[in-house]
Amino acid sequence: MKSRKELKKEYKHKKSPMGVFQIKNTTNGKIFIGSSMDLVAIWNRQKAQLKFGGHPNKELQADWNTFGEANFTYEILAEIEDAQDMESENRREVKMLEEIYIEELQPFGEKGYNKK
Repeated sequence: MKSRKELKKEYKHKKSPMGVFQIKNTTNGKIFIGSSMDLVAIWNRQKAQLKFGGHPNKELQADWNTFGEANFTYEILAEIEDAQDMESENRREVKMLEEIYIEELQPFGEKGYNKK
C-alpha cells in the first residue's frame, strides 16, 4: 500500500485531460462549447455554477433552471496531447481547437449558448 506522501506526489504529477467540451440541452438541442486545461474539473465547476445560479452564461443558466440538470449532458469533444513543460503551447492549442469546434458547430442563437 502506498504512503500518503507517495499518493500526494502521484496526484501532483498526474496530468488531467485537456481539450474541448460540450454541454448539451437534451430538451431543445442547444449546445455550449468551451475548453479547459482540466476537462474533469471544468465539468464540476460548470455544474456547481449552474446549480447555485451563478453561471456567467445567463441563457444557459435560465434553461438549466427551467429544464433541470437531468436534461443536460456533458461530452468531451476533443483532447490534446500534453506538450511536456510547455503549458503556454498547450493553452494555445486548446483555444485553437475550441475555435475550430465553434466555427464548425456554430453554437449561436437557436443552436446554442455561445456568443459571437
